[in-house]
Amino acid sequence: MKDQTLKQQITEMATRYPASRSAVMPALHLAQAHYGYLTQDAMAEVAEYLHLPRVTVLEIATFYSLFHTRRVGKYHLQLCTNLSCMLLGAERLQRQLEQQLDIRCGETTADGRFTLTAVECLGACEMAPVMQLNDDYCGHLNEQRLAEMLQTLQEEPNSNPENGPPSS
Repeated sequence: MKDQTLKQQITEMATRYPASRSAVMPALHLAQAHYGYLTQDAMAEVAEYLHLPRVTVLEIATFYSLFHTRRVGKYHLQLCTNLSCMLLGAERLQRQLEQQLDIRCGETTADGRFTLTAVECLGACEMAPVMQLNDDYCGHLNEQRLAEMLQTLQEEPNSNPENGPPSS
């Protein structure tokens, strides 16, 4: 079922762009914020509201790592795996995260709280190794600091997670 609020937001936002194709990324952001992630139906709505082929929207949504076509956990941990971060220990940190959360990169914990993703670059080499926790950058990471961050997040109550458990 199409959401009229989302349609109104996308239609209004698109008026600020010279062509509907220029509004795809902001429209996808709106849809992702609205639904929690970009379902096939959500991408079809964006395509319809912007009068674009569905494949155009799908190509953009699947190209950029900031768009999620699968449900992500309440805490989305995106670890940079580019050169600067790898040289300063990102590989070790990835193993630590996988071990502590009992998941591999690209997976979500069974309770829906954590999703771990390896990303090519977060554009914050000056803070390497760096990880994005939801919308916040966490830099100059080491094993101790990462363990403390995870401990704090794991101690938080799990009532009403933002995006719920992962879908099958």
